[in-house]
Amino acid sequence: MKRAPIHHPAFLIIILLFSFLITGCKESKTKHEAQGSPGIAVTINPNAQTIKQRVSPPKGYQWITEPQNSFGEYLQNAPLKEDGSPILSYTGQPIANQSNHIAVLDYDIGNKDLQQCADAVIRLNAEYLYQQNKFDEISYQFTNGDTFSWNQYKNGIRPQLINDNTVNFVQSAGFNDSYEAFRKYLDIIFMYAGTISLNRETIPVQRNEDIKAGDILITPGSPGHVVVIVGHAKNSAGKSVYLLAEGYTPAQSIHIINNPENKTLNPWYELDVNKPETHTARYYFYTNIRAFR
Repeated sequence: MKRAPIHHPAFLIIILLFSFLITGCKESKTKHEAQGSPGIAVTINPNAQTIKQRVSPPKGYQWITEPQNSFGEYLQNAPLKEDGSPILSYTGQPIANQSNHIAVLDYDIGNKDLQQCADAVIRLNAEYLYQQNKFDEISYQFTNGDTFSWNQYKNGIRPQLINDNTVNFVQSAGFNDSYEAFRKYLDIIFMYAGTISLNRETIPVQRNEDIKAGDILITPGSPGHVVVIVGHAKNSAGKSVYLLAEGYTPAQSIHIINNPENKTLNPWYELDVNKPETHTARYYFYTNIRAFR
């Protein structure tokens, strides 16, 4: 599992390195080498500042408007950086592979190698709940099964590492409900959580007609990977396509990926809960579509 921060700097470096090796996302190159960025099959509005406004649906499709105040509505209206922005790592430098994305979401990365793939999904979900003032619902599992909530953190509770799979929760700080404290809480979640815990605290989507923005495509493991649906469009025949976003290792900008395997839909994807594998720009998933409870 990813470890919580501890006070000794040298030990912290060891723990961070170990957590990267055990739980970080890893590009699935044994099956799929990046093919470069094919032509985009849709219109990109470079001046638009949100996902729904920036990316048009494929010809014959229409954007699905998500229910008001839902996670899906939050995502399709998520803010984007300027068109053409590169994916940056937590160091502030562009990552090597800039060929597989069509937009970068406008969220900070932090300055540590923490906000990786599962963490990016958690970040978006937590930001949505925070914006909606649903503070009691901001709570996430650690890989070992423990749960840590924003309410605990803002009231001064902190996790304390005991051994590889044991964490105690102790009162060690005063009350602080600022956004700065919220970001520090999320960094702790990023340290402890991963695809295994995220898979466990979401529920399977059983039918294709139930797939929606806010659902995730996940292969849990050490390492594993996850992407989140940030857009949904449908044609007159009832066929759906989806936009996917991800974080990655090392910690980097959350970005919308293109679809190098389907030039007629790129960057949109077809998803099927019954399909054994789903191939994305940077990963081969054993198809497992899940929803937040």
